[in-house]
Formats: sequence, structure tokens, C-alpha cells
Amino acid sequence: MSDRTTNRPERAEPAGGGPQLHRLLPIASPDFWRLWFVGLIMFIVRWLEMLAMAVFVYEETRSPFIVATLTMLRLLPMALFGAFMGEIADRIERRTVLIGVVVCLMATSGTLALLAHFQALAVWHLTVATFVNGTTWATDNPVRRIMIGEVVERDRIGVAMSIDIGTNNASRLLGPAIGGVLFATVGLEGIFALSVASYAVATVTAFGLRYRNVVRVGDGGKVLRRIAEGLAIVRRDRQLLGALSITVIFNVFGWPFTSMIPVIGHDDLLLTPTGVGLLASMDGLGAFVGAVAIAWRARPHHYARLYIGGTACYLVLLCLFALTPVPLLAGGALLLTGLVSAGFTIMQSTLIYILAPIEIRSRVFGVLSVCIGSGPIGFLHLGLLANAIGASAATATIGVEGLIVLALTRNIWRPVWRSAMA
Repeated sequence: MSDRTTNRPERAEPAGGGPQLHRLLPIASPDFWRLWFVGLIMFIVRWLEMLAMAVFVYEETRSPFIVATLTMLRLLPMALFGAFMGEIADRIERRTVLIGVVVCLMATSGTLALLAHFQALAVWHLTVATFVNGTTWATDNPVRRIMIGEVVERDRIGVAMSIDIGTNNASRLLGPAIGGVLFATVGLEGIFALSVASYAVATVTAFGLRYRNVVRVGDGGKVLRRIAEGLAIVRRDRQLLGALSITVIFNVFGWPFTSMIPVIGHDDLLLTPTGVGLLASMDGLGAFVGAVAIAWRARPHHYARLYIGGTACYLVLLCLFALTPVPLLAGGALLLTGLVSAGFTIMQSTLIYILAPIEIRSRVFGVLSVCIGSGPIGFLHLGLLANAIGASAATATIGVEGLIVLALTRNIWRPVWRSAMA
């Protein structure tokens, strides 16, 4: 099999303060747009199902802790399997794995649709499905995102990641909004049926990929040793260590608050399922606008500061959301939260791709998945707090905790802040 990345030209980005024309032109690679579309389907369905599941589970149990636990299970496989997937990704044909992932997601949604149709759906079914979907999600960084980096030119990686992650952010607008309306009209059965149809389209698109990677043949018994080597390299590289530490802080103290949006919307803001969906979509709207702005204006020397500054602002704004009693103001706070989160979400993958040596890039992306997988700690912490002191107070508390930890770890992430990613 041929490696399409071997002779990829590497051009320096033109200097200048304003938008450069080549940055705004569409990326020419057909495989990039196929990968983008598959990601679009996966993102929209993910957010649609997450919102609908959260509303259903809360209505069934009235437990913020169980709602947080459900979201936690979607991240847990990253912590358990992320490093292994990063290593295994070098030993597999990524196109085949991507097709398998989409088919697995389609089968899971189809099973849930049948259970809902026969009125046999229970919370434990959603719990199992969430863990299975989380396992497939853990492949995204070492498989699909690596493929994106390899099918575009090096000087377009930042733009490509902005487009792809901007799509993810846009799906955070469309998914919850559609999910809230569908939940109120056709119920979970209709939502999962739509998921199956969407995944079928994504599967056909994935079959059209021309990308093939060189499969590295090696001794399977050395997997653990190679994972350990990748972790050792990360520990020695101050910039990689700093970048990954920000990922841990965001996923432990920032990201978990999204699981409380349906609870706060339902209990504190007294919204209907449709209103909860619209409220949750404000985060996605802000994130989409932020992604467009970054793709238009950001330059490599901005990347690290967008990443760290976006995390700090996110922690401040989630506190404001939690303490706002008026739905309109809460929606505005979520809009701003999404806007600043774009800096983190886009630059997380971009910085790791740029900073990681090419020969261990898949393994470092596996370590990144493990760091993202630290999120269950935050979800568990938030869920227990919410049961004890209420969703709003608990959400504000973890935001403050995150800001304190961010300040205390300044010496770890400072090398990233000072870097000029030229």
C-alpha cells in the first residue's frame, strides 16, 4: 500500500497580519472532505443522542448523578483504551477501522431504536450503549484525525483542523436543538431511527476514501513497551507535557458542566425539553462562530495562547452560566462559553499534531485520548456535588476549582504559552 503523505509538500505560511488568500480557499483533497463529512454525521448524531438520553434519564430517575455518570461513560473508554488505540493505529489500515466504527455506531443506534419501538428501553440499555459509543469515539484522534493531517499539506493543517472541529462545534448547535424538538415530538424511537439513517450515509461515504496508510508490522508483544516509550517522550518534552496538562484540566474541571445543562434548564430555568435543547445549542453556536473566526484570523503564533486562554475563559464563563437565573442570560453565557471553547478544541489537536515527532505521532494522539479520558473523574466529582448541593452550585464550584488548578500548574504549561508555533 502506498503512503500518501511521504511526498507532501511543506510550505511556509506567508507572513502578514490580514487573512491570506490561500488560507481561505477550499482544501482541494477529496479525501479530506470525505473525512469531514463522516465526522459531521458522527458529531451531529453524538450530540443529538446525548441530549435526548440525558433528558430521558433525568425524567426517569430525577438524579443529576446518574445523568453525569451517563456522560462520564462516554469518556471512560478514552482513559481505558486511548493509549492502546494510539499504538494499534500504526498497525492497522485506518480506512477499514473508520468504516468499522461507523457500522458499529449504526448497529448500536438500531438496537436502541428497536427497544424504544417496543417500549422496552431502560436506563441500563442507554448505559451500555453509551459505553460502546464512547469506545468508538476513542478512535477518532488516532484514526480519523491522523488521516486528516496526512491528506492535507502541512501548512493547511491548522485550517483543516479548524474546519473539522468547527464542524464539531456546529453540531453542538444542531444536535441538541434537533434532539430537543424530536424528543418532544417523535420520542427516542424517532431519534435513533434518524441516527441509523445518518450512519448509513456516513458508511457509504467512508467506502469512497482513497486514503491508505502503510501498515507497520511489528511484534504485538512490544505494544506495552512502545506505549511506555511514548509516555516517556511526553514526560521529557516540556511543550507536549504542558499541552496535555491543559487537556486534563479542561476535561476534569470544564467539560463535565455540559452534563448539567439539561438539569439546570429543567429544574432552575423551568424549560421544556425543546427549551433545554435550544439552551444547549447556544454553546454550539458560539463554538461554531469561534471556529470560523480562528480559521479566518488565527496564525501559528496564536495557537498556544488561544488554547490556554480559551480554557481559562471557559472556566470563568461556566460559573456565570451556573449562577444566572434568567434563561436568556443563561443562553448568552453559554454562547460565550462556546465561543472561547473553540480556542481549546481546535488547538488541542492542532498543537499535538505539530509538536509530536512524526514517528510517534499516533502514540502521542493515543496519550491525548487518555488525557481526554480523564473527564470521568470530573463527571463523577460533579455528579456527587450536584446530588449534595444542587446542579447550579456544583457547576460553579468545579469552575472555581479549575481556575485554581490552572494557576497552580502555571510552571507546567508556561513553555506552551511562550512558544511561537511558526
